[in-house]
Parts: sequence; structure tokens; C-alpha cells
Amino acid sequence: MTLEPIRLPANQPPQFYRGGDAIAALRGASSDKKFGPEDWVASVSTMFGQETNGLTRLPNGAWLRDAVETDAPAWLGAKHVEALGTSTGLLVKLLDAGQRLPVHFHPDDAFAKQHFDSHFGKTEAWIVVGTYGDDPRVYPGFKETLTKATVSEWTREQDVPSMLSALNSVPVTAGDTVYIPSGLPHAIGEGVFVVELQQPTDFSLTIEWRDFLASPEKGHLGLGFDTAIEALDTSGWDAERLETIIKRTAGDTADTVDLLAAGSERFFQAEQLRTSNMTTLSLDPSFAVLVVLDGEGTLRTEHGGEHALAKGDTFVVPFDAGQTELSGTATVIRCRPPALEGRTG
Repeated sequence: MTLEPIRLPANQPPQFYRGGDAIAALRGASSDKKFGPEDWVASVSTMFGQETNGLTRLPNGAWLRDAVETDAPAWLGAKHVEALGTSTGLLVKLLDAGQRLPVHFHPDDAFAKQHFDSHFGKTEAWIVVGTYGDDPRVYPGFKETLTKATVSEWTREQDVPSMLSALNSVPVTAGDTVYIPSGLPHAIGEGVFVVELQQPTDFSLTIEWRDFLASPEKGHLGLGFDTAIEALDTSGWDAERLETIIKRTAGDTADTVDLLAAGSERFFQAEQLRTSNMTTLSLDPSFAVLVVLDGEGTLRTEHGGEHALAKGDTFVVPFDAGQTELSGTATVIRCRPPALEGRTG
């Protein structure tokens, strides 16, 4: 029996910061239902150090992680399993920053393997799908090259003004995307609502921990900040270099828009799909996560399945669904695992 796409309910592990109204509005939640600032979609990952918080539970009661591991070729495709094993290789979140997030960064694969016994680090990307407030912006990378000793001192002293003034400050609007390579220091500002793609881990090394986390240990994840900062990119990111990780896609009216900067396909892929009553989009077989931003439509599979889509829906699509067709009047973000073509490990 072939697998079909599955509509997923909200999955909201507890967080340390404010937000969530934008997620509730997208999902059309009633005003008496409180939403948190993160919604982990089709997640096979847990929060750091926890057993099940973060995992997606399917409507039949099973964990998605267990379902994928039990029948990985059907969920992911044989080529994916050969290259990446039984992990989806992907975590998708809806993230609504109701306050500025702390300055933090994530390890690369090699650091994660050495210190966390994980095949995956945490490279990520943000697709801005909405903003609110007076001055929504993000903070990717240091403006000028710094020494690790300087950052270590700021971390010891919790010198937040110095941290923030050293970071680039970039205003954003819906349609902007930012690719965040591992090691890059960053923060998301208040009023920024994103669909976030990342490698399937929860390794956040938080150098601005005071007023956010309960202890510095939660900032360095038990490694000590001296060790953690070894994974930090302290190089300077000027305007020209920032252009290699930021895309402005709002003006692109194509049916299919590749959303993320070049190079990110080694870690994940994302495209915006727009249908109209005059168009039907054909999508190749792939494990995918769909986030419906607007409108309504129908997703048909090659096995005869037919699934109604509406604003706020999130779906997980197994490889086994085969060739699919999207029709209607919907705007959909389609998130996929790393591109396997040319992958060397």
C-alpha cells in the first residue's frame, strides 16, 4: 500500500522567548487558543537533551521518526537512504519572533560529530513570510573580523551592546530569504515571521544567554564557552559578502521560485509554488514538507490520492506519493532535503 501526503497539526515544544500570534493567524486558530513562537513541522528531531519534545506525532498516533525509520525507502527514496540514511535530513519550523532572539550560532557537521556524536550540524535558512512592528530586521554575521578572544570576553561579561553593534543589521520584508551557514553568528529581530529550514538538530550555542536562558550551561550545551566558540565564524561579512546569502524574491512572479542562496542546496531546498485557475504544477517524487501560505488548492498523487490544501495547512509528503500535481489558487512553500546530485558526503 503506497504512502500518501498527511496533513499535520501544530507541534509546539516549549520555548524561552515570546511570539506565536503570527503562527496562530496563519493557521486560523481561534482567539482562545494560545500558540507558542515555534511550530516544528514534520519533525524527526527532539529538543536538545530531551526524549520526545519536538517530535511530530502522526494522526495515527505514531511518531513520524519511527514511521520513517521503519520504511525509509518509501518515505525518503532509495537514493536518499543510500546517501543520508534513515533521517529525513531536514527540520522545518514556523518561527514567530515576538521579541528579538539572542545572539547565537550553530556548529558544522565536523564539530557536531566530535562533540555531540551527530552526523548533522545545524546549518539553517529563513524564508520571511511576514513582518510586523516598526522595524523588523535580522542580524547575520559580524560586520568586521574579530578575534575569538574578543567574543569570549563579551560572552563572559554578557556585553550585549557590543555583540549587537558588531553584527550586521538588515531590514527584511516578506519574500526575503537569508541562508545561515554553520558558525555564522546571528539573531532574528522582533516582528519577523519565518519558515525556517535547518539540518535536523537542536544545537544552538548561545553567547547571549542572560535574560533568555536559565544558566550559561544552557548556552554552551555543556561544552564550556571556550570550546563552543571554536565553532564560531568571527570573519567579517561586508555588504558584498552578505549578498551571497540574502535573496529578495518578493518581485519574482514566476509559478516556481527557487528561494534560497546558491550553496544551500547541499543542506536543504526550498521553492515557492504559485498556482492559478489557469495553471497546474507538476512536482517530481520527493520527501517534502509543504506550508500553505495563502489561498486553496488540491494536491493529487500519481496513485489517485487527492488532498485539499488551505491557508495554514502543513503537510508531509512521502517519496512514495510519486509524481504529484498542485492546482487551485494556492501559494505554497515546498521544503525538501539536500540535493543529492553531485553530493560527496
